[in-house]
Amino acid sequence: MEKLHQELLDYISASPTAFHAASASVHLLREAGFQELRETEPWRLLPGGKYFVTRNLSSVIAFRLPEVDYRAFQIVAAHLDSPCYKLKGKGAAACGGKYAMLDTEMYGGAISASWMDRPLSVAGRLMLKTEGGVKPVLFDAGVDMLVIPNLCIHFNRGVNDGKPLRVQSDMMPLYSLQKGADIKAQVAQMAGVEPADILAEELYVYNRMPGTVWGPEREFISAPRLDDLECAFSALKAVIEAENLGNPAVACLFDNEEVGSGTRQGADSDFLETVLTRIDRAMGKGEEAHEAVRASSFLVSADNAHAVHPNHPETADQANGVWMNEGIVIKFSGNQRYTSDAVSAAVFRAVCEKAGVPVQAFYNHSDIPGGSTLGHLSGRHVSIPSVDIGLAQLAMHSSWETAGAKDLLSMVKGMTAFYEAALFSGSDCAWNIMA
Repeated sequence: MEKLHQELLDYISASPTAFHAASASVHLLREAGFQELRETEPWRLLPGGKYFVTRNLSSVIAFRLPEVDYRAFQIVAAHLDSPCYKLKGKGAAACGGKYAMLDTEMYGGAISASWMDRPLSVAGRLMLKTEGGVKPVLFDAGVDMLVIPNLCIHFNRGVNDGKPLRVQSDMMPLYSLQKGADIKAQVAQMAGVEPADILAEELYVYNRMPGTVWGPEREFISAPRLDDLECAFSALKAVIEAENLGNPAVACLFDNEEVGSGTRQGADSDFLETVLTRIDRAMGKGEEAHEAVRASSFLVSADNAHAVHPNHPETADQANGVWMNEGIVIKFSGNQRYTSDAVSAAVFRAVCEKAGVPVQAFYNHSDIPGGSTLGHLSGRHVSIPSVDIGLAQLAMHSSWETAGAKDLLSMVKGMTAFYEAALFSGSDCAWNIMA
């Protein structure tokens, strides 16, 4: 268990942005013998092969093929991005001719107060000029560079009464005491390139604090970006470690879920659909066979869930709340903000029961709607049965989140069991589970 926790925390530390999370994922896949494919080149696949493909350097789809002919795809999807603050093109106006501030905009729905008065750094992607065109380079400063200072209580007596925080006025990071200090020049220096060679960049502020396991029985795990790197890491572990596959095991790690997924690398794109089509084509399946395989396929949409809050239990449905360290959460919603229904929930619950993995059910408080996930967005392009799952956590979208330490193993075991289950839909809403 401790080894698994450390692997997750190392993965999170290596993933300050979605670009870095994709890179960290690729590193784990390469170590496990997965071969890289490119969307711009022909694919030659072999039974038993292990492969991955990236898009935009921020989304990854990895898959393993069985040694035998297959009848369905078994897919797990998670996301690599997290709410944060993105740097704008120029720094904010200097205060009093002294401070150099950074101008930011919010990416996703961050809890602003959680970003204040803590060590922050900068990471992202640089696009560099080359003799033949342009090339991408990942950048991570890796040191404390910024702070977003609170206004002291003496000047803000209502600070504990719920004062609104505005991104443009309250969330500008302090960078330097030198008027005109240029963070982009420092980024270029740290990256070992000339400032003029940086044609464009995508830079984000991130929380530098390392994750930790804590509690009298080490029952909690806290870190930045648990939502949704915990599920992404679990999907990677499962697709790498699953054995005796009867169907292709597919792990999708998408970018941009926190801003609606409406990008070419998001869940609401053709990325997954294209990969599945190309797998079937490379394995010799015609159009009719491809449609039959897809109709028999199953998607697990994995994104963390809201645990009952210790200080605010009233925000949860008291009869249908979920708890940390009590297993994988299956999420339900009457308005289908989650994709789970009786069929998909029963299939996933049956898989977990066979594997001895605990499962609990989550419903939002009927007067407090929660967020949505990438499952129904992927379904616009690959319309297959889908179940929404996650792990119970606190402070979702904070810069520092908390989950149950025991649940990580449950998620890895549950996803691994799903890949090994050799699912097949024999008739509408009836499923065979071969494991």
